[in-house]
Amino acid sequence: MALKAVHHIQATYPLEVEDAMLSFYSRILGLTEIPRPDAVKNDSGAWYQVGNIELHVSREKNANNQVSRRHFCFQVDDLNTFEKHLKEYGVKIIPDQRPLPGCVRFFLRDPGGNRIEIAEFVKST
Repeated sequence: MALKAVHHIQATYPLEVEDAMLSFYSRILGLTEIPRPDAVKNDSGAWYQVGNIELHVSREKNANNQVSRRHFCFQVDDLNTFEKHLKEYGVKIIPDQRPLPGCVRFFLRDPGGNRIEIAEFVKST
């Protein structure tokens, strides 16, 4: 037995930020929404495609994401350009406090409080 791949990631949010969440992932991050199976098509939230992985965002009662360090990471080709794009929308950038070799990155929180890492992988010199 072996794990083959990550199929999807789930991010949650409280009801009061639902519109901001959907706008954040579709408009600000520019992700493509994908259809959901009939069994869950009327549920809250949306599903998005990111490369070969799906990102599912949905409402969760008593979501308390703001205090968690758990996160997922989006890889970009140009970190500086992406940071400028996010700042144009007023997204607060959280600087990297623990730099890693071969990686430049920063963090942010989506409207539901989920922590997101944005990273560009660079060749070490």
